[in-house]
Amino acid sequence: MTAHLSDTRFSSLPLHTHLQQGLSDAGFEFCTPIQAQSLPLLLAGKDVAGQAQTGTGKTIAFLLATLQRLLEDGDNENQKQPRALILAPTRELAIQIAKDATLLSKYAGLRIALAHGGKDYQKQRDAISDGCDVLIGTPGRLLDYHKQRVFGLKQIRAMVLDEADRMFDLGFIKDVRYFLRRIPAPGQRLGMLFSATLSYKVLELAYEHMNNPEKVQVAPEKVMGDRIEESVFYPANDEKIPLLLALIKRIEPARAIVFVNTKHTADSVWGYLEGNGYKAALLSGDVPQKKRERLLTHFQDGEFPFLVATDVAARGLHIPEVSHVFNFDLPQDSEDYVHRIGRTARAGASGTAISFACEEYVFSLPDIEEYIKHKLPVASTADETLTTPQPAIKPERNPSRHHHAGKNQSGDGKKRPRRRPKKTVNSDANQ
Repeated sequence: MTAHLSDTRFSSLPLHTHLQQGLSDAGFEFCTPIQAQSLPLLLAGKDVAGQAQTGTGKTIAFLLATLQRLLEDGDNENQKQPRALILAPTRELAIQIAKDATLLSKYAGLRIALAHGGKDYQKQRDAISDGCDVLIGTPGRLLDYHKQRVFGLKQIRAMVLDEADRMFDLGFIKDVRYFLRRIPAPGQRLGMLFSATLSYKVLELAYEHMNNPEKVQVAPEKVMGDRIEESVFYPANDEKIPLLLALIKRIEPARAIVFVNTKHTADSVWGYLEGNGYKAALLSGDVPQKKRERLLTHFQDGEFPFLVATDVAARGLHIPEVSHVFNFDLPQDSEDYVHRIGRTARAGASGTAISFACEEYVFSLPDIEEYIKHKLPVASTADETLTTPQPAIKPERNPSRHHHAGKNQSGDGKKRPRRRPKKTVNSDANQ
């Protein structure tokens, strides 16, 4: 048994035979701590507000409880309306939940439907119209379909709100409340809420729309544990690119994510990686869904050893075997630090998180260290061999995707040279 698992076996829980078969096929034997703590409560019919980071197994916990509730309700083959609703903040997370749901319900015969923005509008609409038991999706697309009366909410027997803190961060909470106010009363359905932090606003949401939920918490410091080796450098702004390239050359990470705070910086870092011989995928908020999925597949398959991403683009990603996370920019939100480094050391593996506390973002460090309850070990830039990098490559952009860019977006001329030929200064060179 590996260290990240509890001593509770799934076979010891009162789960339906069909779900036990699905778990067995998937190779799940022992529960993670969040599963061991939440599943007995959920299977006994109690609502749960759970605190857990990504990679701790919370998805399997709420899916098992949801599927169990539907199986206990009996056969509903003639029922077209969804009986379970699962809300996720990002397309990638919704897609991952649907994959896991399909895996676990292999023998249960339950119909899974998925709704998210970006593509397949009519295909998703038709799938929901044809009837489903479990409806998984992002708030915006689901709200669109519900207002068109593609599905109703009166038959909901289980409700899941995943990554509730992200719903607030991304501005979806109004849509979330729309659904919570239209499903059956808390006493008539099972309610589950999971969040990286159980902040006041998240708990207020839980107690307002759930049936006296039990709090289940896996502390952030325990989740990070000893499996992530953390360090922080203090580079000057113009040292960041040379330092990143020097670290990559020395460490030779097998699979790494480089986090940045803006799309402009993402373009710059990606350009320098490519220009210096490191294949990288670029993931920012304006990348179309089909391309996002293609890039992620290439990254997961090892075709690109590096992924450069902003927080918005990377939320909800489930990428196995990430050995290193580089915080090229320190996040300005302390919680984002935990989310970022949680992309490595998943499912009990170990990992390395290296952060740059530069002149611009060093002021975020005290809040981060207070939040994670420990100081980050300091590494010295002087110990690394910094050399002048090769010039950056300009990302290929589809001009039609940038018609909405604001006037003050740096590097705009670089992305659209034909439309604004006079603005040719490469501002990235100074970063």
